[in-house]
Amino acid sequence: MGKFVVKPAKGGFMFNLLASNNQVVATSEIYTKKTSCRKGIASVQKNAPIAKLEDQTAEDPKVLTNPKFELFLDKAEKTRFRLKARNGEIIATSQAYKSKKAALNGIESVRTNAAEAEIVEEGDA
Repeated sequence: MGKFVVKPAKGGFMFNLLASNNQVVATSEIYTKKTSCRKGIASVQKNAPIAKLEDQTAEDPKVLTNPKFELFLDKAEKTRFRLKARNGEIIATSQAYKSKKAALNGIESVRTNAAEAEIVEEGDA
């Protein structure tokens, strides 16, 4: 089972979602308040299991409604994903993956780990 780790960040708080192997699979933006950070976690927990997959790496990508995972290539041609809530806000982003398959595995990890993940606080969070 995965876990959300809330920790202090420059200017506020952020979270990482860790898979059962303790690898970071998704990261949040920086929130000014811890309560807002926890609301971000709740949004990931609610949206990840039902989010559709919009593959922006496809030749003719179909634009889907939110909530959704957007699979895309970054400037370095590495595959990444971001999770968008119903309102279109980005609520979690991934690391850069060397392959599309690895990024898809990351999405599946978020889907399966987020809903039941425990929340732990690190440092002065």
